[in-house]
Amino acid sequence: MASASKQPAAKNADENSVRVEIFDQAYNLRGSDAEYILKLAEYVDAKMRAVAEQTHTVDTARLAVLAALNIADEYHLLKRNQDVGTVDYLKRAQHLADALDEVLEEKRRAG
Repeated sequence: MASASKQPAAKNADENSVRVEIFDQAYNLRGSDAEYILKLAEYVDAKMRAVAEQTHTVDTARLAVLAALNIADEYHLLKRNQDVGTVDYLKRAQHLADALDEVLEEKRRAG
């Protein structure tokens, strides 16, 4: 599992540096939100470990690419679902706006 620690200012002039471990490799990453960086590192670590279990591969570079492909697939599926949801939302909103226009027009005629 990934872990992280804030680097002391004495060791590193950049106070936004976070040390994380992903698949037993240490990385010093910079960012404004250490907790978010840790969360990302944990996610990547979990993906790499899942791929390693499924493929029984020990080549770290191959595992990283396969994990990246899995993450990219998840991203594109979510994006596609969001895009479809947005289109559905816009269609429904237009349908409701049309229905409201009809009701208001009927009221104007009657009133």
